[in-house]
Amino acid sequence: MNSIGGRTAEEIAGSVRDLVSVGELSAGAMLPPIRALAADLGVNRNTVAAAYRHLVAAGVAETHGRGGTAIAGLPELTREGAAASALVDLASGNPDPRLLPELRLPGTGDADEPVLYGLPAEDPRLVDWAERTFTADVARAFTVVVAHGAVDAVERVLAAHLTRGDAVAVEDPCFLAHIGTLRLSGFEAVPVPVDAAGMTADGLERALAAGVRAVVVTPRAQNPTGASLTATRAAELRAVLARFPHVLVIEDDHFSALAQATYQRVTPPETARWALVRSVTKFLGPDLRVAVLAADDVTAAHVRARLAPAWVSHLLQRLAAHLLEDEATAGLVARARAAYHERARLLVDALDVPVAIPPDGLNVWVDVPGDADRVTAALADLGFHVRPASAFAVGGPTRHALRVTTATLTPEQAEAFATALKTAKK
Repeated sequence: MNSIGGRTAEEIAGSVRDLVSVGELSAGAMLPPIRALAADLGVNRNTVAAAYRHLVAAGVAETHGRGGTAIAGLPELTREGAAASALVDLASGNPDPRLLPELRLPGTGDADEPVLYGLPAEDPRLVDWAERTFTADVARAFTVVVAHGAVDAVERVLAAHLTRGDAVAVEDPCFLAHIGTLRLSGFEAVPVPVDAAGMTADGLERALAAGVRAVVVTPRAQNPTGASLTATRAAELRAVLARFPHVLVIEDDHFSALAQATYQRVTPPETARWALVRSVTKFLGPDLRVAVLAADDVTAAHVRARLAPAWVSHLLQRLAAHLLEDEATAGLVARARAAYHERARLLVDALDVPVAIPPDGLNVWVDVPGDADRVTAALADLGFHVRPASAFAVGGPTRHALRVTTATLTPEQAEAFATALKTAKK
């Protein structure tokens, strides 16, 4: 292997990056100990330490504490989706495809004028719908931006205000996509516990005191637990956040149109930079990659600038706007809301133990005694695929629970799963 060279921290870091670029250093390769490399190069140990810090900040390397510093690789991420398996799928997190509208562009007579570079990125009809929707919930001035789904919106808002290495407070257990976003972007996830009323105020207080630069919170149907904020808890969170006006607040209201709970605002008036994100994918279909966000003017301008070269297709925006204003779609969404609520209740009623978090959304959070990974494996042997709490952990206390997706659950499956769970817990 070619040796690392350089006399300054910048030169040493550049030398390592060159070796990574040509494949001489690959993911997982350990860099020399600081003392040893400093001796080889004839420089101060602080110079090598600074070079390693540069590499970690840039995402080229990762520190293992006393285990040294290694070249970073692409993190392994767990994603939502159905597994290719003969098991009963209670793990995918997907909505029921039978409760989604057909994604067909409506006949509009004459063709619309082509959308060319330099034209406004947002479709006026969709923006008008979003403004009407957000106005009822956001008691302050805001700007609407359209993004490629909620995950894209959250990632762009974080990138607009944070730099690699910044800490972000997130719910623990956490939505899989948020875990992936933080890892890929190089942000530190700071866990905040979730209980039956949502993100806890004392947990958020501790995270803010520790220096987080942003908070991502789910106001209702939190994934994976199904928790929704109560009015009391939302007021407690607002009171905590009001003392930290510089902290970015992102509310991911991903299940908005389907939720049983009403929206409870978390962002206080004192917060300078904020965004409320609502996606259409849960009730119009995962392939309709459209989300709208209301944000302060500065945040909206940053997100819009990042979207400028790759705006959301106006065809998708027009289709979303058409469906959102369509009476038949509204009826289907109402049916879906009732169906998901009933299917979650099927499982809750079938279980022999109470569910600690009343479910809202596509999933039920089921506490189990002992090792949830072991119970998950035992359930797989019995024909059921679920996800253990470990898949959603971001560093808080170990949770002994399962996430069970009930979006397509039948009464027969609910009873069979409850029986299998009794066996798996033994």
